[in-house]
Amino acid sequence: MARHDPNPFADEEINPFANHTSVPPASNSYLKPLPPEPYDRGATVDIPLDSGNDLRAKEMELQAKENELKRKEQELKRREDAIARTGVVIEEKNWPEFFPLIHHDIPNEIPIHLQKIQYVAFTTLLGLVGCLLWNIVAVTVAWIKGEGPTIWLLSIIYFLAGVPGAYVLWYRPLYRATRTDSALKFGAFFFFYVVRKPNFYW
Repeated sequence: MARHDPNPFADEEINPFANHTSVPPASNSYLKPLPPEPYDRGATVDIPLDSGNDLRAKEMELQAKENELKRKEQELKRREDAIARTGVVIEEKNWPEFFPLIHHDIPNEIPIHLQKIQYVAFTTLLGLVGCLLWNIVAVTVAWIKGEGPTIWLLSIIYFLAGVPGAYVLWYRPLYRATRTDSALKFGAFFFFYVVRKPNFYW
């Protein structure tokens, strides 16, 4: 009858550090043993230590820098508080993301009932930029095919004046009007928007 083993998966007790004679040592090894490195217990490393005067001078210099930074921080805090009391909004430039030129944050600054109007205006501004770029491309092709360079220069001037002009004269006033819901700012927007209209029919 077979003997009952309580754990058939248990490993046999083998000492891995025992000198087994079944594996012969390698006789054709190409690696040579490294020579022993000399060890000198009396060797010292010279680390230059600052003298007391140098430490005191550095401490004074750091203290002066710290005082200067505290003074600048207090001045900046005072200016920020003064600006906040006057009601001036500091707009951080955040659009386009790869090269921020303008501040643009419709979801967080424009009331929900006016966001659709602002998105339509923003799409209109981007459409104007696209049309003026396409105008430059089309006029460049026409110039290559034999037209004069005058129309190309006019298209460049129209792009360089039209895009910033559209942003400053009608998009930014509309953005500020919808942000504050101010009738005066809406009036400024409508004035510049109506003045701009004949420009398209020219």
